[in-house]
Amino acid sequence: MTTKTIDIPHLGGSTIGYKFGREYDASLPTMVMANSFTTSVELYRPQFANAELNAAMNLLAIEPYGHGATRANYRQFTYWDSAVANLQVLEALGIKKSFALGTSQGGWIATRMAMLAPDVIQGIVIFGTSMDFESQASMDRGCWNGSEFCSPSIDALSTPVSDDWVVGDDFVNAVLGAGLGEVVSEEERDFWLQTYRSNYTGDEGRRRLRTSTVNLRDRDGLEARLGEVKCPVLWVQGTADQVYSVANAEHGISQFTQSPSAELQIVDGGQHFLTASHPDTANTAVGAFVERWT
Repeated sequence: MTTKTIDIPHLGGSTIGYKFGREYDASLPTMVMANSFTTSVELYRPQFANAELNAAMNLLAIEPYGHGATRANYRQFTYWDSAVANLQVLEALGIKKSFALGTSQGGWIATRMAMLAPDVIQGIVIFGTSMDFESQASMDRGCWNGSEFCSPSIDALSTPVSDDWVVGDDFVNAVLGAGLGEVVSEEERDFWLQTYRSNYTGDEGRRRLRTSTVNLRDRDGLEARLGEVKCPVLWVQGTADQVYSVANAEHGISQFTQSPSAELQIVDGGQHFLTASHPDTANTAVGAFVERWT
């Protein structure tokens, strides 16, 4: 199915980009998926292409503020806003219960959804993520230096640009390198270069890209709030993740003290965008989780 948009009231009125894996079936559970930094619903192409997953559940990817086809009348936004928007999309689509999945930043969007709407979110599956902010403690656990990665782009994107501006290839290649590792096929690289050039163009594109990068660097941590998550949690973490470490995942999963189940699954060789780097493993984990907790 193609990406569609839906209007919701949040942030002065918003148009949200979303995509179903197939026609919605109210008899099946739903899995809402939040994509990683500056990607789009197309991050979940391997999940949409999996017949077994699509037969077992409704797969619904929703693009956060600053990403893909999502737009708002207010120009400033945070991850909390994206969590609220996702919940309003569910309401607008008539979906009363859902699981939530997130890769990287999508992980903390899904977690925020569980905090905000415990009666809606049945469980969360989070991949290659962190519940901390970009703290010194996070770096001490072997995670990246988020400021070092983000700050140069934030500075470079601070000046208005002309209508023919498009995001640079260097930015895209840096994200792909961090997310998928050093070996990225030319086909995959070309796909994302074209997708980024379409999503981030002109001064509005520059502005959305900059705010998204500010959010990544300067976000609030969730660790002190995780006791508010009352649903099951599965955290899937790759050993080859260049952004967040296994030690960080071990620390993070231990903070879900009020969840009926909080489990960590380690994937040998898994990259940061694990749903894309190891789709078979990710799909199996998602299928088993939904089957267990439906």
